[in-house]
Amino acid sequence: MDARQLLVLWASMLASCLGGPATAAETQDRYLQDRYMQGQYVRIAELEIDPAQLENFKSAIKESVETSVRVEPGVLVLYAVSEKDDPARIRVFEVYTSDDAYKTHLETPHFRKFRATTDAMVKSRKLLDAVPIALGAKGK
Repeated sequence: MDARQLLVLWASMLASCLGGPATAAETQDRYLQDRYMQGQYVRIAELEIDPAQLENFKSAIKESVETSVRVEPGVLVLYAVSEKDDPARIRVFEVYTSDDAYKTHLETPHFRKFRATTDAMVKSRKLLDAVPIALGAKGK
């Protein structure tokens, strides 16, 4: 039995003692998910957009998100949302496979185009680095 198998077995026994049964497969899935999340780079962008430019900004960010997700293997998630009561306040939730993937994203032609196109539309920008605790999603 190798160290990984021993860890899965130990975690499965511990989980069943602490709160209910967990199969070895469930424990292994959690272990792999935790290892996968450890290398990820997460960023949250808080943007305030000039209301007169909001529709142009929305069009530009849609194009940038679609292109980034489609062509960049290091881009896992890009979600852009606006506040319900203040649509000019935009939040972008970004998840990359690594810090290097994020740096690569910043250098792509499509991101540079987005930034050049929208820079004057953005009244304020706050970029927050984040640490993943629990990430979950269902497939489309």
